Amino acid sequence: MPPPKRAVVLLSGGLDSATCLAIAHTEGFVCHCLSVDYGQRHAAELAAAAHVATALGAQEHRIVHLDIGQFGGSALTDSAIAVPTGGLAPGIPVTYVPARNTIMLSLALGWAEILGAQDIFVGVNAVDYSGYPDCRAEFIKAFETMANLATKAAAEGHPLKLHVPLIDLAKADIIRQGKALGIDFALTVSCYQADSSGHACGVCDACRLRRDGFAAAGAADPTRYQPAG
Repeated sequence: MPPPKRAVVLLSGGLDSATCLAIAHTEGFVCHCLSVDYGQRHAAELAAAAHVATALGAQEHRIVHLDIGQFGGSALTDSAIAVPTGGLAPGIPVTYVPARNTIMLSLALGWAEILGAQDIFVGVNAVDYSGYPDCRAEFIKAFETMANLATKAAAEGHPLKLHVPLIDLAKADIIRQGKALGIDFALTVSCYQADSSGHACGVCDACRLRRDGFAAAGAADPTRYQPAG
């Protein structure tokens, strides 16, 4: 019997990464989920990631604690920078976290090599991506090239493949696909400033994209919102 196909799946606790995990599982991968506590504003998304990993049958779920928030520079890691709530605007928003995806993918790469996994799944999206440069296809291609130059596994004939199944999908299409795969999106947290129970603010960019996605998909929004006022 051939060995199982293993994959590392970056799991944030939001609906994109949950859908990405469901896709990897459907494709027959034994999924090892990796979340990163990087100094973000709240831990609710990490709790959500644990629930999602269990619900979608992950082999294991690990949380790496790496406080890149000590450098500041983002509304998601620096309490002195307000999370924007006025709606999406042109340009790269202050919720961009410098080098976040590069760091997370590097951690996933290291774990994949130890596991003997040649596949990493990440739910980056270049359509509803809020202007983040590290969610573009060009970045993913460049990282994959780097990974296959940097690792012992690739040098010995076992190259790495980065899977980005959501990269060209609108949020509504991601939601439709996730629902078709049986995901309970009520388990997920997308809000940039959720409270300790995971209730969403309803006004940050992530909440707006999520709410508009459910509306465009013609699906009920299961998000738990904070009380108005």
